[in-house]
Amino acid sequence: MALTPRLDLRQSQSLVMTPQLQQAIKLLQLSNIELTAYVAEELEKNPLLDVDDGSESSDAQSKAESNGADAEQSQSGEDTSEITAADQAMSQDQASGETETALDADRDSLYTDEARADVQSSQAAEFESSSTDWSSVKGGGKGFDSDLSGLESTLSQEVTLRDHLIEQLHVSIKDPAQKVIGIHLIDMLDDAGYLVDAIDVIAERLGASIAYVQETLEILQKFEPAGLFCRDLSECLALQLIDRDRFDPAMKALIENLDLLAKRELSKLEKICEVDREDISDMIQEIRELDPKPGLAFSSVVAQTVIPDVFVKKTADGGWRVELNSDTLPRVLLNQRYYAEITKLAQSKDDKSYMTDCYNDANWLIKSLDQRAKTILKVSTEIVRQQDAFMIHGVQHLRPLNLKTVAEAISMHESTVSRVTTNKYMSTHRGVFELKYFFTSAIASSHGGDAHSAEAVRDKIKKLIEIEDISTILSDDKIVDILKGQGIDIARRTVAKYREAMHIPSSVQRRRLKKEPA
Repeated sequence: MALTPRLDLRQSQSLVMTPQLQQAIKLLQLSNIELTAYVAEELEKNPLLDVDDGSESSDAQSKAESNGADAEQSQSGEDTSEITAADQAMSQDQASGETETALDADRDSLYTDEARADVQSSQAAEFESSSTDWSSVKGGGKGFDSDLSGLESTLSQEVTLRDHLIEQLHVSIKDPAQKVIGIHLIDMLDDAGYLVDAIDVIAERLGASIAYVQETLEILQKFEPAGLFCRDLSECLALQLIDRDRFDPAMKALIENLDLLAKRELSKLEKICEVDREDISDMIQEIRELDPKPGLAFSSVVAQTVIPDVFVKKTADGGWRVELNSDTLPRVLLNQRYYAEITKLAQSKDDKSYMTDCYNDANWLIKSLDQRAKTILKVSTEIVRQQDAFMIHGVQHLRPLNLKTVAEAISMHESTVSRVTTNKYMSTHRGVFELKYFFTSAIASSHGGDAHSAEAVRDKIKKLIEIEDISTILSDDKIVDILKGQGIDIARRTVAKYREAMHIPSSVQRRRLKKEPA
């Protein structure tokens, strides 16, 4: 067969991920914090995007701007109507059976320009009638005409661990070379107060002898709070006991065998420390009073509060109303008037093309935000419908649920449901839960009935262990027998896996903990 060039015509199908589609998919899996940051970045890049403050005056202005831009945009066939992500999502009412879904509209009372001006003038008059001539007040103050630029200096500033240690360093060490080593050692501390590098590595880095660095380290280990500049947990506890003058030979032996203490092997510890059970209990109590991470006392890390994306509220007829948290929805709009003005003034083809791209990007972003809100609401509504028994009775009645079930019920793809439930939270009367919490695997029933949710089974295991006492410590095999009696077909290794995931010790360790005196 001769090899010759030829032309073939073939028909095939392929999925092309346009940038707009990629953006819409990306927005689905963003949390509310990440979405806010993303929209803020788009506001900086796109001059046609504005923040919607929700006022009536801006709505009227937007309508006027839209009318002015209709003529320009009618040629390109683009949709020039104003769209806001929150407003479109709030216009959707999905009520079915016991589950009623609706988005909260902005119910804040809004002033018109004239009414706002009247309020401001009345407030100004009231302030003038009740104002005080502060210059005539006796005291050490200087009045409002004086320099108030130093007010910020009166605010309390948080002291960091490094600042706290540097202050002690300047008082305790006078030798300049040792100060340099001390500052470097301070910089080598992690948040918990532990040294992250070995002494020989630090000595080689600074060009100093190991003995000189060790001498400096011993000075720093006497700084407050006690326990800093340690290499491991044993040294951290030892430094604190030395500071309390409680590091005797028995305590030293206990610190050197913390692994036995973790296993609650008290009999071995009694022999090693050469003390009786009462003394070992007192020594353990002293160790419990110590701080294994003394550096965290100066930590400035603030825990981030979980902001729910969806609220679930009970209705008067016994159903559930699912509402999006409007505070987490970015409210952006398209500045039609600015687009119309710039388009008229643009002379070059590049300028017009740039403004058209900005318009299309802004319009697509707004529509993507709207679609994201609707999708979250749709998925959340189906989750509430599927888990109605959980809402009424609690975790014991949590149903097994997977992505496919929800996807088929709302006519969406599983991957879309997976993205929607990522980093999204639902607020219910039972607490705030991640949407993925409601998706659990199924455990078969031993009596041939409905399957049980894995989360419900974990809760049963936890409650069984909570009510046990020293005489009724339940082994994993015993827990299996109890659960099978309740109609749950579960293997012993599954019970062990669930117990370990909940950080519950084994039956042997729990028995030792029960025997240990309080």
